[in-house]
Amino acid sequence: MNRIKSLFIIKTKFEAFMVIYALALGATERGAVYMHQYPGVGGQLLALACSGAVFMAGGKILDALEYQRSF
Repeated sequence: MNRIKSLFIIKTKFEAFMVIYALALGATERGAVYMHQYPGVGGQLLALACSGAVFMAGGKILDALEYQRSF
């Protein structure tokens, strides 16, 4: 079970950036769908919220990685 659990632990900055990249790809796709479903300012705001969520999540992932290294 520990071997499987270790697959889901981010250990290096490279792994963190790969996870952030995957989040960004999903968020841009979701933002494009929002802009298609809700034309105008509403869709643009939802797409911007998707992008902002990636920035916040990426920052938290990198901060958690630095915090984990300090111990």
